[in-house]
Amino acid sequence: MEGLGINLPELIFFVVNFAILFVILSLVAYKPIVKMLNERQAKIKESMELAEKTRQDAARSEEEIKGHLETARKEGQNVISQASQIGERLKEEARQSARQEAESLIEKARGEIQRDREKSVEELRAEFADIAILAAEKVINETLDKKKHQKIINDVLKESAALKKK
Repeated sequence: MEGLGINLPELIFFVVNFAILFVILSLVAYKPIVKMLNERQAKIKESMELAEKTRQDAARSEEEIKGHLETARKEGQNVISQASQIGERLKEEARQSARQEAESLIEKARGEIQRDREKSVEELRAEFADIAILAAEKVINETLDKKKHQKIINDVLKESAALKKK
């Protein structure tokens, strides 16, 4: 081996030193480093699991929120639809009420007009009767010739106008 440039005592010395160093490193450094690496691997795995769980929770929450928003949108549309229907119904009721009130006022006005008309006709008849009576009284009291007849009519008209003013 010396021909190859290997010195046996040095080789044994290096092997023994390597074995001692290996034992010391495995006791002092290897186990703590492996332990630390295992702990770090466990933390990373735990963090990854937590991140995945958080992502799943976020996705589930997002789906729930979408469901709630859809439900709220539908409820909002229902409320708007109901409000629209109520508004239409109220408008129709107001129209009906206004129509009935207008018809009532028209009927009332017609009734008042009819009563006023009947009252006017009655007053005219009374005045006409008074005028006829006055004319008859005048005719009876005086003989009728054309001039007297015209004078009587004019007098009766003047008297009836004077009665109206009173």
